[in-house]
Amino acid sequence: MSQTMTQSLKIDFVSDISCPWCAIGLSALEQALAQLQGELSAELHFQPFELNPQMPSGGQDIAEHLTQKYGSTPEQQAQIRATIAQRGADVGFSFNAGGRGRIYNTFNAHRLLHWAGLESPASQTALKKALLAACHSRGENMESHAVLLAAVAQAGLDVARAQAILDSDEFAAEVREAETYFTSHGINSVPAVIINERHLISGGQPAAVFAQALRQIAAETAAP
Repeated sequence: MSQTMTQSLKIDFVSDISCPWCAIGLSALEQALAQLQGELSAELHFQPFELNPQMPSGGQDIAEHLTQKYGSTPEQQAQIRATIAQRGADVGFSFNAGGRGRIYNTFNAHRLLHWAGLESPASQTALKKALLAACHSRGENMESHAVLLAAVAQAGLDVARAQAILDSDEFAAEVREAETYFTSHGINSVPAVIINERHLISGGQPAAVFAQALRQIAAETAAP
């Protein structure tokens, strides 16, 4: 008698916590995985990508930043915020109605996420979601050690250990190496969702798109 085996996938979610589409993409991906429960399983790993690696301490006014980087007008920025808020609501992620006042350097957050990934994928996922909520739902200062440590505590990780990491340059080399790896392999926008180190799904796709792609990849992987 044949027995159906659940296909297991490795998912590398390359992203930056300051990216709103990454918050949308993660929520949609989790919805897709919930829909596919019983058909396939996945182990999620968060990989670093910095949208603004040169962002100085203190950050930058976000409207000023978006105008400088993309040439967008205040009206265009307001429309994009509305679109993002609606897409977030569709997947159960709440964006701060007033947007974010400033955008900050996220390198220390990536160092903590790297450490959490060494602890366990579940811990890393919990920390990633706590950081995304702090950034986008509450508009907090993402270079503040207090904000980062609050997310660590929310994820159930060791706050004293996290403080020691922040007070040092631990995992800095590992994060930079990972960032270089993904950019050298053609990843220049996020979220980039890489399945089994072979298949790329780009952008904050709807849950149905993720589900269809994951089902197809799982079927191809299982085929003799």
